[in-house]
Amino acid sequence: MDQPLAETPAGRRIAPQRENLSRRTEQGIRDVLDGRAVGRGRFLLFTGPAVMASIAYMDPGNFATNIQAGAKYGYRLLWVVLAANLVAMLFQALSAKLGIVTGQNLAELCRAEFRKPVRLAMWAVSELAAMATDLAEFLGGAIGLSLLTGMPLFAGMVVTAIVTYAILLLERGGFRWMEIVIGTMVATIGLCYAIELFVAPVAWADAARGLTTPRIPDAEALTIAVGIIGATVMPHALFLHSGLTQGRGGVRDDADRRVLLRYSNREVVVALALAGLVNIAMVIMAAAAFHLGHSEVAEIDQAYKTLTPLLGPAAAGAFLVSLIASGVSSSVVGTMAGQMVMQGFLGWRVPLVVRRLATMVPAFVVIGIGVDPTRALVLSQVVLSLALPVPMVALVLFTRRRDLMGAFANGRATQVAALAGAALVLCLNAVLLAQAFGLPIPGLAAG
Repeated sequence: MDQPLAETPAGRRIAPQRENLSRRTEQGIRDVLDGRAVGRGRFLLFTGPAVMASIAYMDPGNFATNIQAGAKYGYRLLWVVLAANLVAMLFQALSAKLGIVTGQNLAELCRAEFRKPVRLAMWAVSELAAMATDLAEFLGGAIGLSLLTGMPLFAGMVVTAIVTYAILLLERGGFRWMEIVIGTMVATIGLCYAIELFVAPVAWADAARGLTTPRIPDAEALTIAVGIIGATVMPHALFLHSGLTQGRGGVRDDADRRVLLRYSNREVVVALALAGLVNIAMVIMAAAAFHLGHSEVAEIDQAYKTLTPLLGPAAAGAFLVSLIASGVSSSVVGTMAGQMVMQGFLGWRVPLVVRRLATMVPAFVVIGIGVDPTRALVLSQVVLSLALPVPMVALVLFTRRRDLMGAFANGRATQVAALAGAALVLCLNAVLLAQAFGLPIPGLAAG
């Protein structure tokens, strides 16, 4: 009898002969769940979903907002990065738990649990977020290629699109190859920023105060702070993580779910802690290099050109390599998430090339009409922050329900923390909207 075709989380079928590594990984997870496998290497079998999701926390939108934060305000907005990362850890863990416990992803549950007008509105907002995500990712990768090779920005976007599509085709060989490629790019970004911190003249005492002392200096700092949150806690990452964990390991009972959740939570903490350190390193590098004497630096190309005389070609080169790796890998993950969102909300299976075109066209339009690339990056992160309540509120609602989660429904402490995180984002969004419409914000000086 022929072996049945397996499916990726996005619903594409995989030929058995091309997914040996993924099959071995699944079998290894099954052996751990059945008590047949021991040893320290077990954790690696469960590593993948949170690493994939973590690239969303190091995408080019982070570069743009973090450079602006560090250059203009020094170390003073580091606490925003830390707070956003802690919120991200909690909600990514909830997303992973939802997929493990229910066997469904967040978009599928939204379709099943909400009335049609509500779920269509949620899908529309999520699609806007996907377009904003792709805008940031394409522009970031293209800017990096343009600065590295001297090619026009538009040509860099075309190359980024081709490379992204080629990497997406790896998923036909099973989920494990994709996890390895994205994990390698995550490691590359982390290594590049370790080099940056080694070269930059960091005022560590000031950085420590910035991490532990919450303050918003003025109205422009508020816009950047909300942009940081939009660039850190990503809507598509919340949808994606639940899809990457659904069905993983062939769960049979609650005992299996408990083991999977234990490993999943560990991976979330490790992967997102590393992503948070990269974001913190971005702000620290910008503060150390630009704040005194170059606080006007607000664009990625400015940052690169200014880094070369200030910190040398090695620092500038590491910056570009990390930007290109970020743009390409986050674009890949964004496309996977977009497929999952559309398929989950609408039940439509969309060809990969159609999905890729649907979200990257706005990026080409933005550049075609002459919008400043870095400004577009920052504004895209604000759009993401405004879209963020959709998956956050849905996660809070679903993971507290015992009829869906059974014994794994949120405990009181988890639910309070989730509500506090969602409330923080909603309040910041409300303040941002008030600022956008010119309404006075008590206690906040004009920027």
